[in-house]
Amino acid sequence: MKRPTPQSDWPDSWRAAYHYDLAEIFGESGRTAIAYEQRMSRTLNLIRQVVASGARIIDIAAAQGNFSLRLAEAGYRVTWNDIRAELADYVRLKYVTGDIRFLPGDAFALAPGELYDAAVITEIIEHVAHPDAFLAQVQKLVRPGGHIIMTTPNGEYFANRLPKFSDCPDPSMFEGVQFQPDGDGHIFLLHREEVRALAEKADLDIVSMELFTSFFAAGRLRTKALLSATPNALTARFERFCASLPASLSARLFTQMAVCLKKPETPAVQAHRGFLSSAPASQ
Repeated sequence: MKRPTPQSDWPDSWRAAYHYDLAEIFGESGRTAIAYEQRMSRTLNLIRQVVASGARIIDIAAAQGNFSLRLAEAGYRVTWNDIRAELADYVRLKYVTGDIRFLPGDAFALAPGELYDAAVITEIIEHVAHPDAFLAQVQKLVRPGGHIIMTTPNGEYFANRLPKFSDCPDPSMFEGVQFQPDGDGHIFLLHREEVRALAEKADLDIVSMELFTSFFAAGRLRTKALLSATPNALTARFERFCASLPASLSARLFTQMAVCLKKPETPAVQAHRGFLSSAPASQ
């Protein structure tokens, strides 16, 4: 991934994307870099576990395209998507190698067409007024047996002040403010039981769900300065300590959630698999 050189005629969206890239990708240290790297590594590891190199992946609301580019470099056939069409040319500035295509537009309006092996939705679902409808829409873009890799802020984090989606009687009241970028655009922060309910409603199976990035690694509670002065090894040790705590307590300390979802295979494929597993081995 190349580092672009800022130009005076860049649009505001490119300047904002480059500002985040400086902290998250191109070497500036600090809380954002650590938290972002943890999210990046979790997402890529989950993808590697469920789909092999060469698979077709759509990265929805992909913004500056860092996940898209990393996946393309790893050998996946990637489709970048974002409602801000002008960001596609910013992503092209960073391109080095790999198969990446561009499909700008509203994720709710994407036509299924040829289905993908996996969809990536990182830090997106908390920006939409109807997360149930959003997850159902993403499900339509994935082939039977395909996967959805999702990351989102953990609503169970003890300092969270945003509402639960399941407690909102009329989510349409937030339609006018959805799709806003950055943390200021968060509407709901999902709890694990809500993710389970949303997955069931969208006819998706949960393969795995894990919490990660403690408040310290995220630089919360005024720990940013301390985090910057703390060796990465000590930060990693604190992460492991939080993970070792009882689940009810660790869920209050972690700020992020990663979920791997699977779209059930068609009955015909399931029957074929059952036949193969029950067939006698050849002599």
